[in-house]
Amino acid sequence: MEKVRFPDTGYIFKDEQLVQTALTHSSYANEAHGRDVVCNERLEFLGDSVLNMLAAEYLYGNFSRFAEGDLTKLRASLVCEGALYKVATDIGLGDCLLLGHGEERSGGRGRPSVLADAMEAVLGAMYLDGGLEPVRKFLTPYFESGSAEAIKKHTLCDYKTALQEIVQKNKQELICYKVTDASGPEHDKTFTATLYLNSNPLTRGTGKSKKEAEQNAAKAALELMGEL
Repeated sequence: MEKVRFPDTGYIFKDEQLVQTALTHSSYANEAHGRDVVCNERLEFLGDSVLNMLAAEYLYGNFSRFAEGDLTKLRASLVCEGALYKVATDIGLGDCLLLGHGEERSGGRGRPSVLADAMEAVLGAMYLDGGLEPVRKFLTPYFESGSAEAIKKHTLCDYKTALQEIVQKNKQELICYKVTDASGPEHDKTFTATLYLNSNPLTRGTGKSKKEAEQNAAKAALELMGEL
């Protein structure tokens, strides 16, 4: 098998054959004509499980107030093809792959599905070579940025509900929201909502709608309480 450049994971493999296998697409192995060449599909299978487990571990430890449904949605955003493609692109994985001639000609080196699968294979190889810790260290920055981006897009948590669940544990505590400012032209207003705890202003949030402003005020309160 020809030697390849290894992707920039920051991890030094003790067994270089493992990562070499992780970079071998099935199309290359199929064109090996009897040579002992193993493709990356088994490592991909392993890496998928490692990725999902570490994503779940990260979310469980860092988003204690998220319900199971929100955690499931958030994990899906961290392990999907698009997320893996971004990681693969960041480390230059496409340039390192061993592809068959047909896959090469058809643009496989930059195809998201090919890169995402190979990324999982690299994670599997890293796990076999060094255990969970190097994989965890490599993935954590991507988990941090990916979860923040998913939450920013409002695809996940209802912050007002999450805050209410915390506050209602103490029946003496009451929260309410008031729109305290609206600026900009009529077709493009920005609203400011103030969150009051027992009639005392606690946090503020802004948004392009009153609902968004209230959600951001609730999010700020959760951050203030150390819940996000």
